[in-house]
Amino acid sequence: MTVVRRALPEDAEEVLRLRQVMIDAMSPGSPTEWQTAAVPGLRARLADPDGDFAAFVVDHPDRPGALASLVVGTLEYRIGGPGRPHGLLGYVFSVATDPDSRRRGYSRACMDALLEWFRERGAGHVMLTASPDAEPLYASLGFTRDATPSMRLYL
Repeated sequence: MTVVRRALPEDAEEVLRLRQVMIDAMSPGSPTEWQTAAVPGLRARLADPDGDFAAFVVDHPDRPGALASLVVGTLEYRIGGPGRPHGLLGYVFSVATDPDSRRRGYSRACMDALLEWFRERGAGHVMLTASPDAEPLYASLGFTRDATPSMRLYL
């Protein structure tokens, strides 16, 4: 049985290491210097069990102090609408598993925990961006393709 737990402030560096694993899978050779600046904010969010941010992890079975898998999500408020009258939605990001720990069900177990966290807080639906490699996992959990166009502006 896979043991999933909520990430703690002392996991911040490992959470960021696994986030980099995900980033490198999409864009090899990406810079890593951002991690130092990200640690304090991440620790603060991990320290707030009642906040709108949650990370679920599996400890690495062969490396004490290391994480094998990670799933992170936020709960967001938007004005209510059909299918989401209370205005709450979940957003999943930073799903990553160490290359030496893949195909053991860790990401699925972490996703199950995060989805339950969203349900407990009343999210009307959950959104994510899927890589082609991860799409089968998300589809097996019930996610479907969204036809809504997305645009972005960097400030």
